[in-house]
Amino acid sequence: QVQLVESGGGLVQPGGSLRLSCAASGSISRIYTMGWYRQAPGKQRELVASINSGGKINYADSVKGRFTISRDNAKNTVYLQMNSLKAEDTAVYYCNAVATTTVQTIASNYWGQGTQVTVSS
Repeated sequence: QVQLVESGGGLVQPGGSLRLSCAASGSISRIYTMGWYRQAPGKQRELVASINSGGKINYADSVKGRFTISRDNAKNTVYLQMNSLKAEDTAVYYCNAVATTTVQTIASNYWGQGTQVTVSS
């Protein structure tokens, strides 16, 4: 079992910055991919950014040049630095991990509880 806990959300003005953190814990054997998804009211959940074991990064077109994803493998933690925030970035941001555990060798998806990001003047 893997638990993901997000932190760092809040209210910021347009053009401001936030840094999200997600720490994974539990009976982790290996984490293959970690990433961030977001969901605005009435909209589908969408991928924001992801990073795999080899360091390959994928960004949504809407956040390229503004957001940066990074990972600290020793701490099983992924970060999302969000700069030049826009009103359309307002959403609940969810941490995601693809991982195996000490009791399950088949990789599974795990999700955090979500953290609210609101961009408003």
